[in-house]
Amino acid sequence: MKFNFPVIIVDKDYRSDNIAGTGMRALGEAIEALGTEVVAMTHSRDFIGLAQQAVRASAFIVSIDEPENGEQHCDEMASQTIRDLRSLVTEIRQRNADIPIFLYGRTHTSRHLPIDITREMHGFIHMFEDTNEFMARHILREAKTYLDDLFPPFFGRLVNYAQNSSYSWHAPGHSGGVAFLKSPVGQLFHQFFGENMLRADVCNSVEELGQPLLHTGSVRESEDNAARIFKADHCFFVTNGTSTSNKMVWHANVAPNDIVIVDRNCHKSSLHAIIMTGAIPVFLTPTRNKFGIIGPIPKSEFSMATIQRKINEHPFIEDKTAQPRLFVLTQCTYDGVMYNAQAIKRMLDGKVQTLMFDEAWMPHAYFHTFYDNYYSINGDSGRTQYSTVFATQSTHKLLAALSQASQILVQDAVEQPLDRHRFNEAFLMHASTSPQYSIIASCDVAAAMMEGEGGQALTNDSLLEAMDFRHAMHKADEEYANSWWFKVWGPDALPEHGVGKQSDWAIMPNDRWHGFSGVEKDMNILDPIKTTILMPGLDIDGDFADMGIPATLVANYLADYGIIIEKVGLYSIFLIFNIGITKGKWNTLLTELQQFKDIYDDNKPLVKIFPEFIKENPCYAKLGMKDLCQQIHEAYKAHDIARIQHDMYIEPVIPAMRPADAWAKMARRQYTRVNVLDLTTEHITGSLVTPYPPGIPLLVPGERFNQLIIEFLHFALEFNGQFPGFEQDVHGLIKTTVDGKMCYFVDCVEV
Repeated sequence: MKFNFPVIIVDKDYRSDNIAGTGMRALGEAIEALGTEVVAMTHSRDFIGLAQQAVRASAFIVSIDEPENGEQHCDEMASQTIRDLRSLVTEIRQRNADIPIFLYGRTHTSRHLPIDITREMHGFIHMFEDTNEFMARHILREAKTYLDDLFPPFFGRLVNYAQNSSYSWHAPGHSGGVAFLKSPVGQLFHQFFGENMLRADVCNSVEELGQPLLHTGSVRESEDNAARIFKADHCFFVTNGTSTSNKMVWHANVAPNDIVIVDRNCHKSSLHAIIMTGAIPVFLTPTRNKFGIIGPIPKSEFSMATIQRKINEHPFIEDKTAQPRLFVLTQCTYDGVMYNAQAIKRMLDGKVQTLMFDEAWMPHAYFHTFYDNYYSINGDSGRTQYSTVFATQSTHKLLAALSQASQILVQDAVEQPLDRHRFNEAFLMHASTSPQYSIIASCDVAAAMMEGEGGQALTNDSLLEAMDFRHAMHKADEEYANSWWFKVWGPDALPEHGVGKQSDWAIMPNDRWHGFSGVEKDMNILDPIKTTILMPGLDIDGDFADMGIPATLVANYLADYGIIIEKVGLYSIFLIFNIGITKGKWNTLLTELQQFKDIYDDNKPLVKIFPEFIKENPCYAKLGMKDLCQQIHEAYKAHDIARIQHDMYIEPVIPAMRPADAWAKMARRQYTRVNVLDLTTEHITGSLVTPYPPGIPLLVPGERFNQLIIEFLHFALEFNGQFPGFEQDVHGLIKTTVDGKMCYFVDCVEV
């Protein structure tokens, strides 16, 4: 296929009848005659707007302003022209170091321009000195070289394979999409996804593409390229998401009865890995605030004195002197709290054999100086002496890869380099033998997009968009001074320009805004692109106001208008300003929040706001938006649910057996299904118990229920019966109708 990367001409005279405009149009026509589109930009002083075109262009041709009446010498050349040219070139190079830039003029030469401009040029075209056809071929030769070099290793070969029209005699059975053409519904599928995706869907018998399971050929080239870009020693692409990446790292490093040091608020994939490996977990407990926002694990928890004390107190660890095999930290938390990873590496190097940072939500941090020290792998400067460092990253969350795209980065320790062969055996335990090549290609492309100036520009744009949104929300708050408005959680004062310094986002011990206890200096910052919007109704101390707007209603309203929220709390919604966010998206969000405010203030009937929802739930038909908000708010307030949710996550949990042993009883059908109304603190869960929100497991198999957790489950049962359609979802509960009444059960095991 022919990729569409036009040549961009920047010339304010392009549509004029003067000599300069006529000459440039003739050159543009010669380029188009050779089959390449030309796009002319006549507003030559919109430097940022012009530079942003570099992502879709194959070359720039920039006209130098000069008078019609002949030459002018260097000392007579307008300084404004040089300033404008320098600004444009600087903006382009900040986003793209390689795209060809040509200067076009009648009389000026490199003698008339400063060296900082000419060094960035690929050529200087003088009007009337050569034929337009010759100059067009010269420009397009450079453009082709640039475009050919854009392809990272695996994606480039996959494109070539798909375009070579090879007959497919291997899986998958649709044979390059041909099977879909034999069925009406298949035709729909083919037309929706298109020829290229289906021709590129091949199996691992295509040797020219390399082996994803053995990491050979172009797959290995792309993984090595990604490792270089991310400053790691090794990289492994994973097509089953970071849940699988985490399990690969676990299975490569942990055996039954090994001691593992684990963030209590880790992703459930790590908790599943505890069950699968038979490890004995020693948990590090994070802080939380009354909004339900997950805070940092205090620095004292990372000290070996604290860890050893927990090992000594653990009832199932027999050898109290054994070295922990694996340390797992969620970096950053699901609410955007980041750890000083380099400080933690220094604290634990040699104390724990392997360090794993679950960086699912922060691969972008590697590409901006704002995040220095707050990501785990940073080349030789942060190399550990004894402990191998792993980072697992969801490149589909914050970067541009497809869903389920993930990667494992590895930093060798000086005295413990990675054994790739042994690690790959664990990789094979979890990888499909039929990997999706489009996902691998997206891993390849996502890494290549972040190389050099491009990565910094993309990350900087995300930060600036997030900052603009925060400033816009603050401005709206000031204008609604005599009424209510949504708050953005974060430091009280925002940097006036840009993202500011790390200290502007530091989570400090005496600052009230964050609501966390036990924090220490220089250990944590808030990632500005992770944005939590707070609803009225609950304050930082967990006290309920007279009026309140539960976040579930705001999220449902926004969803009806095509704005899907990442995570919803009791009185908060969570947004991520990833590299795909635009001004249009966040401005639309802000205007819809303003619309919601008007709807709430006017108490507009729900039947007008949620007509389909009301058909399914007619119990709300006579209510307005304010009425329902207040009813749910009063229910939260009556049960003091913010305090319960806070306390139940920091209350100590008693392990009654190893997680693997508890699940073994489940697998052997040795469990009892207990009504939540009959639960006591003697009951032991056989599965994870995970409320949504916040999506963090309360209990791991083998742990006893405590009274706070039982209270919460009773609340969920009562609330869900009172407010259908707004149910508190708790994974691990089994919903069953008994005698016409909805009951919740949980699977329990006995020691």
